[in-house]
Amino acid sequence: MADAIHAHHETGDDTRHASGADHDSAQARAASSVFSLELRPLTWSDPIQWLRLGWADFQRCPRIGLFYGLCFFVMGHALLAVFRSSPEYVLALSAGFLLMGPFLCLGLYDASKAMQTHSHRPSLRASLQAWRPTKGTMAIFAGVLLILEMLWGRAALVVFAVSFNTMPEKANLLAMLLDPENLGFLITYTVVGGIFATLIFVTSVISIPMIMDRQVDAVSAGLTSIRACLQNPGVMLLWGALITGIILLAMLPVFLGLFIAGPVIGHATWHAYRHIVPADA
Repeated sequence: MADAIHAHHETGDDTRHASGADHDSAQARAASSVFSLELRPLTWSDPIQWLRLGWADFQRCPRIGLFYGLCFFVMGHALLAVFRSSPEYVLALSAGFLLMGPFLCLGLYDASKAMQTHSHRPSLRASLQAWRPTKGTMAIFAGVLLILEMLWGRAALVVFAVSFNTMPEKANLLAMLLDPENLGFLITYTVVGGIFATLIFVTSVISIPMIMDRQVDAVSAGLTSIRACLQNPGVMLLWGALITGIILLAMLPVFLGLFIAGPVIGHATWHAYRHIVPADA
């Protein structure tokens, strides 16, 4: 009988120890959760520093940068082809740079990471395979951004349909859009595009390099990106404006500027992520 009572006490102690261990483990997981990451506060000079670091990385591995620059160049001409054939989709499909750009830059993030953490020159082959370890999470995140892209395209069509009885002729499209009588259309079209562009930017500005680097889930990466923007709204707005301005300027000479601007921004985005989410976080 005494042995039975002793065994019962031991079992109870084991259960309590196991329960306590599970509780401690749960607390440890919560403490190390991506939502508890300390994000670094930013200053107004940080975006310029990110661009400088991006330019330095481009100079260290120019062949990789030019390869991805060629991809951006092709995307620019694809956008031009859409403008000539279906102008109502241009603003929505311009989000392709916001949607496809970060995924295309995965190789650039990998190259910057290799140079920053391993101090060696990265290879193009390794950069092309950077998506493999997190392909499932990347697919989920791409699906979310694709939904936003489709909603943007639908909203753009609605604005066109409400503003014009028939689609403008392609020959004089620009003149019609700049006509003062169509000022309401231009304002609405720009506001709608700005809302969707902001959603895509805020959700993805550091998400994809974070998924590649820390292999977190898509929701955690997206929420961390949103947290970074809410914590530093002015600086992140400046960063988004710099990216937009540089891309627009790079498009002017028949998209040739994208050979340089695209990879530099890709490298700079890695440094933005690494600055906001330190490696020892």
